[in-house]
Amino acid sequence: MTDRPKTPTLDRVNVPADLKALTDHELHVLAQELRAETISAVSVTGGHLGAGLGVVELTVALHAVFDTPRDKVIWDVGHQCYPHKILTGRRDRIRTLRQKDGLSGFTKRSESPYDPFGAAHSSTSISAALGFAAARDLGGDGGDAIAVIGDGSMSAGMAFEAMNNAGHLKKRMFVILNDNEMSIAPPVGALSAYLSRLYAGAPFQEFKAAAKGAISLLPEPLQEGARRAKEMLKGIDR
Repeated sequence: MTDRPKTPTLDRVNVPADLKALTDHELHVLAQELRAETISAVSVTGGHLGAGLGVVELTVALHAVFDTPRDKVIWDVGHQCYPHKILTGRRDRIRTLRQKDGLSGFTKRSESPYDPFGAAHSSTSISAALGFAAARDLGGDGGDAIAVIGDGSMSAGMAFEAMNNAGHLKKRMFVILNDNEMSIAPPVGALSAYLSRLYAGAPFQEFKAAAKGAISLLPEPLQEGARRAKEMLKGIDR
């Protein structure tokens, strides 16, 4: 792919704070343009394409809802961060991915304040987020900690240890499970089967309905944030 895609909405975004001014419809358009830009860049440099394409909408939603880099978004698998890099001030160098003196193919702390944790592979995001949450509560720079982890990574022992410790310490943090039924090989095992049953079962559907009602009790700014995040992740076009 030699011709770069036309991206008028993405052209208006230099840092994640710019997303706050976009309407819901513009955020949907932005996600489409971000996907096209990611494909265009990787067609030049090579790299891991599928992982990033799978989190385009999630990346837009996270940066639209949270206050990064004060809020720390920690990607469990570093090579899904290409769309994240485009939105966080590195678009002008995105076609240097994995090149000498270019952008790293993974998150890299020395590269940007939007990369709070350097990661490649995998299952470390929950423990890292817990560390940021603990540091915050000890007088750090504040902000939330958000771990984004897939169903494949969730099956590793380190993820279970981190969840065990997080539950014990009761720190405020977010864990987003990207259950896309994808890993380096087809998902197998008890956890994968359990997640499939969980989403299809009546208790989970009842929980979704209850959560929808609970959102209506939140203050208006939080309701708006929850609504926008939900619609972005569902891909609803207004």
